[in-house]
Amino acid sequence: MEDKKVTAEEIKAMLAGDIDALAEEMAAAMNAAQAGRIIADSEEPVREAHGRFRRQAYQKVLSLLHAKQEAFSPSAQRASPQGQEDGDARDGQWDGDD
Repeated sequence: MEDKKVTAEEIKAMLAGDIDALAEEMAAAMNAAQAGRIIADSEEPVREAHGRFRRQAYQKVLSLLHAKQEAFSPSAQRASPQGQEDGDARDGQWDGDD
């Protein structure tokens, strides 16, 4: 079961380029700010850069975890991993009934 988990070392290696890109974007935003307006001029670009990084990082780590679990899963060949094959929503949330 342990081999199906992601490690911090794998995440660091996977995100190294993304961290470098984030640092570049942050430096560019800070350096483009006018004197006396550092926060006003750089806060939004830095926040947006962090948001992109966060989404990309989460998607990459989810993909890594999924790939590791699929590689060892006896049900990896199954077409519908959740619910029934015919798409029946057991909890009634997706069957159109309110």
